[in-house]
Amino acid sequence: MNVRNTRMSARILIVLMGIILIGQTVTAVEGEAADNASTEQAYKNLGAGLALGLAAIGAGISQSGIGSAAVGMLAEDESKFGAALIFTALPESLVILGMMPLFL
Repeated sequence: MNVRNTRMSARILIVLMGIILIGQTVTAVEGEAADNASTEQAYKNLGAGLALGLAAIGAGISQSGIGSAAVGMLAEDESKFGAALIFTALPESLVILGMMPLFL
């Protein structure tokens, strides 16, 4: 793994840790405050949006490397089209799993 990928991974990890810390703080403050139906619904929508957005970003990052490798593999041997298609479509399952909170 080169230095650029390591730095990018560290930045993504720091951002995700910050989001988790903010979410925990909001949960702690929410427990102390009076129940407000519209605020609760807003937090649910925000959480579902974050889940879908972060899943889509993760799938996009993973597909950048997979797509270039699949194109290289197809340039060498065209009979491996099925495998290339499967590996390229595999990260999209992350987005499908990220959409589950929208329906819960």
